[in-house]
Amino acid sequence: MWNWLRLVKDSVSEKTIGLMRMQFWKNTVDDIYCDSPPHQPVAIELWKAVKRHNLTKRWLMKIIDEREKNLDDKAYRNIQELENYAENTQSSLLYLTLEILGIKDLHADHAASHIGKAQGIVTCLRATPYHGSRRRVFLPMDICMLHSVSQEDFLRKSQDKNVRDVVYDMASQAHLHLKHARSFHKSVPVKAFPAFLQTVALQKSKGSCTRGLRRRWGRFTSCSAKVALEDYLKKIQQVDFDIFHPSLQQKNTLLPLSLYIQSWRKRY
Repeated sequence: MWNWLRLVKDSVSEKTIGLMRMQFWKNTVDDIYCDSPPHQPVAIELWKAVKRHNLTKRWLMKIIDEREKNLDDKAYRNIQELENYAENTQSSLLYLTLEILGIKDLHADHAASHIGKAQGIVTCLRATPYHGSRRRVFLPMDICMLHSVSQEDFLRKSQDKNVRDVVYDMASQAHLHLKHARSFHKSVPVKAFPAFLQTVALQKSKGSCTRGLRRRWGRFTSCSAKVALEDYLKKIQQVDFDIFHPSLQQKNTLLPLSLYIQSWRKRY
């Protein structure tokens, strides 16, 4: 269901069609919890998962509702709006994953919330070149205004310092959420770690900064995890927050090994 919802926005030419598809999934979830799933492969498998793991309906509906709101091609008004979107989509998916693993733990939920928000911010950054190719920009307007950056600056792939400052601020916020998530490391049940490792293993999306930026960023580089979420943040640091740098679109061939090591060390 997640992939179906994720693709709706880019696969429809009219918002009305997108709303119809979202309504289909709302009705489907309602039917699933009434033990009457429609004869549709994804719906049937979801019904089986709900029955097997007693999944919470609220998390599924939050994902659908937030995806429906996101059908409007509008930039986020501020970073908090982006974080709310991430909480209701990425974090909700994590809560469901924890339920599948049989985890009911407040610390795990807190970690999931922060990891989901970090993933949402990073996804927004990573998708910027793709969205720009379609003449769309979704980066938070408050941060852009703070640095006097317009949407046109991103559409023409500007490498000006103020554009990099916008990227830096967003990347720093994502790093802060990762830091908060790892602060619960000793309290989170080990059984929950696979959910976090799988979630941060993101799929690939389609000059220099000032020394001050590099110095300010340096305090974040001590985190030991090498998973894909942090991998992207380190890469963007290495290219001085040039969001359009070609290296950011290249696959990290060592990522599977890094994920295995983190899993073996029981860390996230």
